[in-house]
Amino acid sequence: MTVLLPRRRLLGAAASGATLLLNPPSASAAGGGAARFAIGETDFLLDGKPLQIRCGEMHFARVPREYWKHRLQAIKAMGMNTVCAYLFWNYHEWREGQYQWEGQRDAAEFCRQAQAEGLWVILRPGPYACAEWEMGGLPWWLLKHPGDAFLRSRDDAFVQPARRWLKEVGRVLGGQQVTQGGPILMVQVENEYGFLSDDKDYMRVMRQAVLDGGFDVPLFQCNPTNALAKTHIPELFTVANFGSDPAGGFKALDALQKGPRMCGEYYSGWFDTWGSPHKRGDNARAIQDIDTMLNANGSFSLYMAHGGTTFGLWGGCDRPFRPDTTSYDYDAPIGEAGWVGEKFRTYRDCLARHLQAGEVLPAPPPKLPVMTIPAFTLAETAAVLTNLPAPAIQAETPRNIEQYDISRGLVAYRATLPAGPAARLEAANARDLAWVFVDGRLVGTMDTRYRRFGVDIPARKRDTTVEILLYTIARVNFGMEVHDRKGLQGPVMLRTSKDKAQELKGWEIRAIDFGADGALPPLRWQARRAAGPAFFRGSFDAATPADTFLDMSSWGQGIVWINGRCLGRYWSIGPTQTMYLPGPWINAGRNEVVVLDLTGPRANRIEGLATPVLDQLHPERDLPRPPSTARPRLAGLTPVHAGQFASGSATQDVRFNDVARGRQLCIEVLDTFDGKSRAAIAELALLDAQGKPLSQTAWTIAYASSEEARKEDGGALNAINGQATDYWHTAYSGRTQPTGPARLIIDLGAPMDIAGLRYTPRQGPDGVTGRIRRYRVFVGDKLVSND
Repeated sequence: MTVLLPRRRLLGAAASGATLLLNPPSASAAGGGAARFAIGETDFLLDGKPLQIRCGEMHFARVPREYWKHRLQAIKAMGMNTVCAYLFWNYHEWREGQYQWEGQRDAAEFCRQAQAEGLWVILRPGPYACAEWEMGGLPWWLLKHPGDAFLRSRDDAFVQPARRWLKEVGRVLGGQQVTQGGPILMVQVENEYGFLSDDKDYMRVMRQAVLDGGFDVPLFQCNPTNALAKTHIPELFTVANFGSDPAGGFKALDALQKGPRMCGEYYSGWFDTWGSPHKRGDNARAIQDIDTMLNANGSFSLYMAHGGTTFGLWGGCDRPFRPDTTSYDYDAPIGEAGWVGEKFRTYRDCLARHLQAGEVLPAPPPKLPVMTIPAFTLAETAAVLTNLPAPAIQAETPRNIEQYDISRGLVAYRATLPAGPAARLEAANARDLAWVFVDGRLVGTMDTRYRRFGVDIPARKRDTTVEILLYTIARVNFGMEVHDRKGLQGPVMLRTSKDKAQELKGWEIRAIDFGADGALPPLRWQARRAAGPAFFRGSFDAATPADTFLDMSSWGQGIVWINGRCLGRYWSIGPTQTMYLPGPWINAGRNEVVVLDLTGPRANRIEGLATPVLDQLHPERDLPRPPSTARPRLAGLTPVHAGQFASGSATQDVRFNDVARGRQLCIEVLDTFDGKSRAAIAELALLDAQGKPLSQTAWTIAYASSEEARKEDGGALNAINGQATDYWHTAYSGRTQPTGPARLIIDLGAPMDIAGLRYTPRQGPDGVTGRIRRYRVFVGDKLVSND
């Protein structure tokens, strides 16, 4: 590395303060000569001149390799000069010590293609990513280590594997740095760590791991605006993540450091979760905010410029447990299949106003061909329970599957039920969904979304067999809840009365482990319809393959494979009803389709559509759930705290006078700053005696006075999912308006000591509805009646 004496103070570059002698991404970038990249006091500097970074994020793992060039060209045509690239650790090291970088995982080739299209690259290698990806990119095998606080900490059980990972990243991508003629300008260290903790020494450890991997370009970290100061260290450049109020974000950056201002993630839309309405971004506000940032000499990265599809089984899960859809369309300006429309044009028109002298936007790439597929039947079937592998794991009581070296998939548990009266089978935990069979007959389901781990068992005149088929959907990708161990977890009790229960012991465990790429197991096919959860097989012919969208609306819940490749998960509860099938994955001629359906299709037929269906909810197709009879029980109770929040969008910590203990907490809204009878909460966390957030793994909503579901997604779970961009909002669009105070009651899963709370108001400009002014807090073991 050649070091030049700078004319102005520079930041980043391994905190050396040096200007780096760099090569451009293409010969035309600087007339074929040497280029310098560094972070100055007011600007990013490229070839000694200010560079305003206009970055668009896309994840190469979510885009077929054959389409990388097409999507990069669209990003360039939108007006971006940089692409942001995430690495997902578990995508490349699914089994410890076994790294994969070939084919779809070829990150170096992605960088080369970006460079060929005249785009710089900002690399985000983790070790933690989030990104609505399985476990936030962390490998499942880390969970073999005991404990619920070692991930993303200075514990050697995490640091040593993370160091090995980052050294491997450096081996593969070090040559793609701009210091070695490649396009990588900067590398991110960790991701939004301030949301989880304030351990600045951990950030120093991770920074050193990136340096030890051989990276010598500037390093940076990102955090939401309200958490910037928590982990800021002078050795790392800091950028802010936000979806509104760029002036506030840039002001917070100015208070921390002297340097150019950058938004590390500006949100073009939002992701979808199964069972919730399809999300859309506010396009007009986004354009206004981007104008504001660029006019203020700021830089930004658009999350997402192109979302794509979370193919395979890589989809993550919002906390406490809301699995993400396979479609990652994100309402981005470049749609899931690479389509561009009015939203793309508005971004392009906006960015065209901010081009450098002589810079010209290329035309967008043409739309790729699309085809329809006539409906075809999947007539062959293979029952899941008769196609389990023969070797069984013997266990007195079931533990999490990671302890058995099972990564994810279908896990069947079998035990003997003694003769006896009607009883209730209760597990300590069952993640994620489970179907319970007694003598081959389905008697009920378990559902971690609602902490429902019990099933009624009929009376038995003789000993019989209970079999529990468990399906792991996704691991939580956000917050301390990434310690998301899967499986049926004991003790499993057979309860005949409130005071009488016996533990079921002596379990046989068999699993279909789908592994990294969702590989299909060997199956014994039959021509007739199988009973219960089953695989279905059929085929279609294609003369000239092109993109299509498989209509899965007549199916229940499960997984789809095309020609042996795992396409992804589907669930007819919506909002997504189709699955994007890229043309390069279709054969000219015969194509085999296999569908795993766990709840049974209404019709075992599929057709290919020319357009996707992303916004149809069907809650009636969900697993059976008793109707809620929850009512608050607050009469005569004394609040543990009453207070008034400050106005504005800043997160606020509140400490109670005394620590309160209970299983449930209620926040009751007395009034709001806008004076309207509508309340909103972007995020509510509870604090322990040290001021640290309590784990939300076992949390559920016990009661919400109302939820807006027609005009927007105002579901109560939004208040405890860790995402400040969405929010709980009381109902306002129905004919009958809610009466009485707005109340939200959270069930923590077990009694806990609560010393305070952290309230994040609804984000957005001043004047948004629902920001709470006066409130009261109740804590108790049973604040809700279900009579």
